[in-house]
Amino acid sequence: MKILVCISNVPDTTTKITFTSDNTQFNTAGVQYIVNPYDEIALSRAIELCEGGKGTVTVINVGESSTEPTIRKALAIGADDAVRVNAVPRDAYFVAYQIAQYAKANDYDMILCGRESIDYNGSQVAAMIGEFLDIPSISIIKKLDMDGNTATIEREIEGGKEVVTVTGKFVASCAEGTAEPKIPNMRGIMSARTKPLQVIEAEQIDELSKVSKFETPAPRGSVKLIPADNAGELINLLHTEAKVI
Repeated sequence: MKILVCISNVPDTTTKITFTSDNTQFNTAGVQYIVNPYDEIALSRAIELCEGGKGTVTVINVGESSTEPTIRKALAIGADDAVRVNAVPRDAYFVAYQIAQYAKANDYDMILCGRESIDYNGSQVAAMIGEFLDIPSISIIKKLDMDGNTATIEREIEGGKEVVTVTGKFVASCAEGTAEPKIPNMRGIMSARTKPLQVIEAEQIDELSKVSKFETPAPRGSVKLIPADNAGELINLLHTEAKVI
């Protein structure tokens, strides 16, 4: 079994977000990058499925050379090898297309992603990969088991859960519960230095979207406290200032 796991290079969750170039570019100065946490879940499940010589796990990232420390962490966690598509990941369509082209040429049995990246929260890449490859795509899964060539997958839906079976190749995006993220040990960290990391050039496609501007949320306004016995004043403020009644 050959599994391809898609990983994103994202800012640490404690990062203070700022923008440059008239709010059109993310300011990377001083930012610590990590493996996208949902992608770590996908990677951990892939490693579990391949334990005992049952298969191999390849991680793929679309990014420039600055993402290689993140890729090496994925190798330290337990991936067998890695691929970096040498390009700026300009949007979900571009990323999905690059991954699909590589997967098509290398015949993977399963492609796993995180449910979304924590920087853009788009939840688009997995579905797009499935469309490009014309294979089933199952989103936001909670459980994945294999029996031969058949996968049994569970998803949460309103009021319960959905169980899906897939025979053959498929793409799935993993959420919490699919696996517990693995922590690299010293042996994994040392072996990651020598594991293969292939760099390939990106396929050129039309630019379909462009960021015009980033905006941060508006700061919280001041709070006005109204005495409990002055309901009239509260109603007046809700009507004249908040304009919600």
